[in-house]
Amino acid sequence: MKYRACCFALMSLLGVVAVWAQRFDDLFSDRTLRVDYIFSGNANTQQISVDELRCAEGWYGRRTNMDKLLLRGNGRIVMTDTTACDTLYITSFSTLFQEWQSTEEAARVHKSFENVFLLPMPRKPVDVTVMLTDTHGRSSARFTHRVDPSDILIRPAQKAYEWQYVRKGGDSRDCIDFTFVPEGYTQDEMPLFLRDCRESVDAILSHEPFKSMADCLNFVAVLAPSAESGVSIPHKSLWRNTVLNSNFDTFYSARYLTTLHLKRLHDVLSGVPCEHILILANTDNYGGGGIFNSYLMTAAHNAMARPVIVHELGHSFAGLGDEYYYDDQYEEMYPAGTEPWEPNITTLADFGSKWADMLPRDVKIPTTPSGKNIYTELGVYEGGGYQSKGVYRPVQECRMKINAAPGFCPVCERAIKRMIEYHTAK
Repeated sequence: MKYRACCFALMSLLGVVAVWAQRFDDLFSDRTLRVDYIFSGNANTQQISVDELRCAEGWYGRRTNMDKLLLRGNGRIVMTDTTACDTLYITSFSTLFQEWQSTEEAARVHKSFENVFLLPMPRKPVDVTVMLTDTHGRSSARFTHRVDPSDILIRPAQKAYEWQYVRKGGDSRDCIDFTFVPEGYTQDEMPLFLRDCRESVDAILSHEPFKSMADCLNFVAVLAPSAESGVSIPHKSLWRNTVLNSNFDTFYSARYLTTLHLKRLHDVLSGVPCEHILILANTDNYGGGGIFNSYLMTAAHNAMARPVIVHELGHSFAGLGDEYYYDDQYEEMYPAGTEPWEPNITTLADFGSKWADMLPRDVKIPTTPSGKNIYTELGVYEGGGYQSKGVYRPVQECRMKINAAPGFCPVCERAIKRMIEYHTAK
């Protein structure tokens, strides 16, 4: 009886895999649809506009769980059938535009931001809906447009730069392609960029669960030189002519290193296997940033480069929230009564959906820090998401809180593992 049950379970699993493969091939061609949007507004308003559609050969995104969403994010994009309205593909994201809306500048200025999304190319006309949400997870902007794959104005994307594998875990159909983009490396500095890529891979794969799931991960390097070496640092009056036109001082925060030029970023990536973007900046100035399902960017030559890129990957790939906070500053990024979508922080509004299942029975909620087993002892410790009150984290110290932590806590590890499995069905 047990044997028959096992056989049935195995056959069911194989059937699921086969269904997913068949479903992708039935619905999509092996091409990428690139959709460029303009998000604009101020602190109180949001508008979404289509800028341009492009296509490229090859699809390097996920081929499984296409109609399922693992994390809510701060927005989502949904591709639906035009007749039955069935969800064909869905993904979530966060944006610099939404982050900017919480700044002082947004209260007095109207701005626009580029945003680019990569979708599998449908075989038939589809409706694509973009939704942005507020801090409570409620829809704040929504826009739907139709995409016909036969549209003659969908511009073919052309290969821009050479690329190579830094480390290959397997075929792109079965793996996640993490792609390194150089920022502020001249042509003569391409060997330095490749060295920095290898060191970054070593740093990432030294952490679980990336280490044990390395066969699911590919690492690619795009050889895109800049005209000048270095990165722009406005507060030092340093401006450089670089391939992505990035800079520190994003939103006037000295350490916040980003690029607003997402169309240029994806032009650089044209024709390159890419599912997740890692930008290495040729600077020793401390800083970086990670935006969920958009990109991460980090200074490659700062003394803290290795732990920082791992931390930012937690943001951009796994949607992990920051676990640090400010004792003298209380900004309600995460309002009471609304559970954050990030898997490693909670307001206790719906703690049962977070790491409650991982806690020992005798753990008190909230948990008083003991000062012992600070990296592994699970609890519900107050302080996180930049707030000293009302937001809670899983352990006393984690890579998402301090650079000195040796790795991710058990909750963050599980979240990363789930994200890898979500993309690869492994």
